Amino acid sequence: MPVGAKDYKQALRKFASGITVVTVAHDEEFHGMTATSFASVSLHPPLVSVSLEKKSRTRALVLDKRTFAANILAADQEDISRWFASPGKKPFDRIRYRSGLHGDPLLDGALSHIECRVVQVLESGDHDVVIGEVDACNGRDAPPLVYFDRSYRRLEEWAAG
Repeated sequence: MPVGAKDYKQALRKFASGITVVTVAHDEEFHGMTATSFASVSLHPPLVSVSLEKKSRTRALVLDKRTFAANILAADQEDISRWFASPGKKPFDRIRYRSGLHGDPLLDGALSHIECRVVQVLESGDHDVVIGEVDACNGRDAPPLVYFDRSYRRLEEWAAG
């Protein structure tokens, strides 16, 4: 018997996830989307994965340009996550960023930036799993923004209580 969407969503709500904003700049267009489906795949070579909805503009631009940046958000960047989670075009004029190695936006204040070249795309249901080889990365120490049980959370909430 197949698993129903309601049960599936209920089970996944219990998985805490860091939050990334996947960004791409292609032909003068800047675009980004909030993604919790980001993961490390391999150390040698350094590979990451992100699942992108097949209908999304971010997916179309990433697959055409073949590069992207994953910006791992800090605890104080919930507004950035919400901005990039909204549908439609998101003007970058209200977002502070710099251009990375491949020209993709690196968001100011992020915990880390991971700049990638697309090396493989796996079709998976209504999403594509994009595998990127890491060409550049950096990080800083600060608490991360976490998503758990349909809410944004901060790790210090658990540390304090």
